[in-house]
Amino acid sequence: MKRNETDSNALGSPHSMAGGISVSPSLVENIDPTQVPPRRAPIDLRTVHICALTAILGFAAAIIAFLLTELISAITNLAFYGRFSFASASPAAAVPRLGLWVLPIPIVGALLIGVMARYGSKAIRGHGIPEAMEQVLTNRSRIPARVTILKPLSSAIAIGTGGPFGAEGPIIATGGALGSLLGQWMPCSPAERKTLLAAGAAAGMAATFGSPVSAVLLAVELLLFEYRARSIIPVAIAATAATGLRIALHGAEPVFGMSAIRPVSLSALFFYVTLGGVMGIVAAAVTRVVYRIEDLFEKLPVHWMWWPALGSVVVGIVGYFAPDTLGVGYYNISAILANDLPLKAVAFLCTMKFLSWSIALGSGTSGGTLAPLFTIGGGIGALVGGAAATLLPTGGIDLRVAALVGMAALFAGASRAFLASAVFAFETTLQPMALLPLLGGCAAAYLVSSLVMRNTIMTEKIVRRGVAAPSDYATDPLDHLLVRDVASPRVVTLASTQPVREVQEWIASGVKGSSHQGFPVVKESGVLVGVLTRRDLLAHAQQDAQVGDLVAQLPKFVYSDCTVRQAAEHMVNHDVGRLPVVSRESNRIVGIITRSDILSSYRTRIEEQVREAPSRSFSRRKHTPASLDTDGKDIS
Repeated sequence: MKRNETDSNALGSPHSMAGGISVSPSLVENIDPTQVPPRRAPIDLRTVHICALTAILGFAAAIIAFLLTELISAITNLAFYGRFSFASASPAAAVPRLGLWVLPIPIVGALLIGVMARYGSKAIRGHGIPEAMEQVLTNRSRIPARVTILKPLSSAIAIGTGGPFGAEGPIIATGGALGSLLGQWMPCSPAERKTLLAAGAAAGMAATFGSPVSAVLLAVELLLFEYRARSIIPVAIAATAATGLRIALHGAEPVFGMSAIRPVSLSALFFYVTLGGVMGIVAAAVTRVVYRIEDLFEKLPVHWMWWPALGSVVVGIVGYFAPDTLGVGYYNISAILANDLPLKAVAFLCTMKFLSWSIALGSGTSGGTLAPLFTIGGGIGALVGGAAATLLPTGGIDLRVAALVGMAALFAGASRAFLASAVFAFETTLQPMALLPLLGGCAAAYLVSSLVMRNTIMTEKIVRRGVAAPSDYATDPLDHLLVRDVASPRVVTLASTQPVREVQEWIASGVKGSSHQGFPVVKESGVLVGVLTRRDLLAHAQQDAQVGDLVAQLPKFVYSDCTVRQAAEHMVNHDVGRLPVVSRESNRIVGIITRSDILSSYRTRIEEQVREAPSRSFSRRKHTPASLDTDGKDIS
């Protein structure tokens, strides 16, 4: 048996010591590649294969976005105009002709959605992104195939019959479902399936708005929960393919066209950042109202399939008095950003849109949140900007920029998709001078929203179902530590020829080193044979057997230059609690790493959160002998 020098005479071990560490001179004859953690490159040929799939997925998602838009137009024409046509149409123009007959149209659509949700799939309820997040976090990114069909169909019915939603949410959810389905049809790991799901969702958003960069950022912030090359590159390729096809079908014009914006002054920039903070409070209020309404529907003494019909009663009434609240209403956003509407009209539109949308969404119907939030945020931004411009006429405040910042900041505060919100507002307007106020405004909204609201409009639903939703995407400290930094250098080894009886007596003696839970076993030549646990040794009844006879499998070990993450995965894959640590250069045992060593690796991250006393001072301190070197020179 080999131990530390302090234990070297316990059993009269003949093995040599080196620097107080038991060593194994050679492992060459026992090395099996399957027993060592594999080295993983950030990118490999499998990633290239996934990229090829996501390129196809991007084109497919763009086609789905086009077809869904056409379907919404067809249902709108049929429901409000009584004609079969795929021409773009707004429900608002039909309200003066229909009069009170506009009231039952949303109700009929909601009844159909209730039936589809009850007898088809309950997953079609809501705006889709929280449901996709839940599947990523709890179901290995598996979305049922029927959702791929029922989600866009139910959303088209909801929006086409006047629902105050945007088409982008359902398109994102459908693209994600298509990616998940592709990952279920082919041999695929859960991580790859998550990438395909996120790629489909990003492609759906990119195809809707022509915003590939913000689509990728949205996927990172809301679906991937990571920033890794093997996931973000396929997502970016899908968004690129979808945007390319969109340009071929619809052209490259921005979705929300604006006239040129001038560089902002310092005083105006301060206002836009303050506006962002205000929108953070509004975002928290909007989120709480939506879920409060959902809670009220939960208390109704009727089955949930009838809730969308009850909510659509409000949609019809509001639509009768404010026709522009019906349907997608992207033109409302364009009008607000272009400052084409009087502020009184903006205030009325935003109030009625929020009333209609919040009740309809809380009822559990199928529809998106992005367009309504953009409309409400843009309107509030324009109103606050108008008031500020009146009070500070020389402040250089532009109502269009205020509306743009309000639009992006409300979504940033409600969803915490901070970077996606800022870049989205730029990509959909192509106004480079708006980037600075957008960045400041969205950051302020993010900050304030995080202070006053724990969950987001995307995560509140799944948190209520008991799912822990990630909020910070920090790197894993195990990926940045090497095994040699955390492993214990003091390792006690057993000789393979040692009698089991002798080892049992040694363990029973309780001397130093005998209390370990695992012991590497080596041959006389120093070659690693395996690892035996304390239980293995004590439970063996044949005391005349040798220690080497108890080793039933090849030794599993880890190299000292492997990451702690590799060691942890190796332990999990082979269901072991400790691994010998071997030098890759000398093939010698240099330590042992256990589960507790791995857990201690998180100590650095915990210590980083602890406030430290100042290490520098503005006052001049007197030197002490400890701050002088041997020649008397200052080394502080």
